[in-house]
Amino acid sequence: MEVFFVYIDKTRTVFQARQMVMNATPLRQLPSPLAEAGSTQAVKAQQRLREWILAGQLPAGSRITEQALVERLGMSRTPIRAALLRLGQEGLLLALPHGGYAVRTFSEREVADAIELRGTLEGLAARLAAERGVSPNLLHSAGACLDHIDLLLQPASLNDQAFSDYVRQNAVFHQLLVEMADSTVLAREIERACSWPFASPSGFVGVQANQAGVRDTLVVAQHQHRQVLQAIAQREGGRAEALMREHARIARQHLSLALQNPQPVSTPGVQLIRQKG
Repeated sequence: MEVFFVYIDKTRTVFQARQMVMNATPLRQLPSPLAEAGSTQAVKAQQRLREWILAGQLPAGSRITEQALVERLGMSRTPIRAALLRLGQEGLLLALPHGGYAVRTFSEREVADAIELRGTLEGLAARLAAERGVSPNLLHSAGACLDHIDLLLQPASLNDQAFSDYVRQNAVFHQLLVEMADSTVLAREIERACSWPFASPSGFVGVQANQAGVRDTLVVAQHQHRQVLQAIAQREGGRAEALMREHARIARQHLSLALQNPQPVSTPGVQLIRQKG
């Protein structure tokens, strides 16, 4: 039953008051504190489960049940069920016919397709940014981010700390690119594409960090960053889109390096990739 809150002046009759209630527009129902708490718990459960999966603590193919997670996470079933559903939508988990979920594995082709999808969406973001125009402040922030990356790439080789810094700055630049498009719809779809394992802009950046060839690809990627930002500033939509789509190919190269390396690598979740299938 809907409840309406109506102020009734003492001079109005009961009939008038009833008419006001019947004709009133329902007030927007605000989420209760309990619902907000449940949503927060679901997000925490989702983040923790994703970390466990990508770290290999929940191995590929392993079955996951709500009850086991209730005990392990110390949460109720409701947020855990929501987290499992969300991770199933992201593609990390596979719903089993008789209940529960299993950790998915991915073919190299599936991962490559996810990277291609992300590149297509980011290309669209770059084109929209160029066509719609971007504020000077946002362009300046993106330029400052690229200046920082230039400094990181100056040495002939990069240590672990430099790679970590690169990952952070690279993520910042890609996020700024999404903001430049000024589209909540596109931002949501890019976030969804990046939630696929290994499809994020920095998904494979740290692979084989000590190999000289990897640094070379990062230098190429940085050059592409500069060209994309220039195209956006000059309102060259087609050029910005083409450059950004080509930029995603760098992640494809890192994927190949990760799968060719016989030694364990630091990339989270690489153990979920099947090289055949």
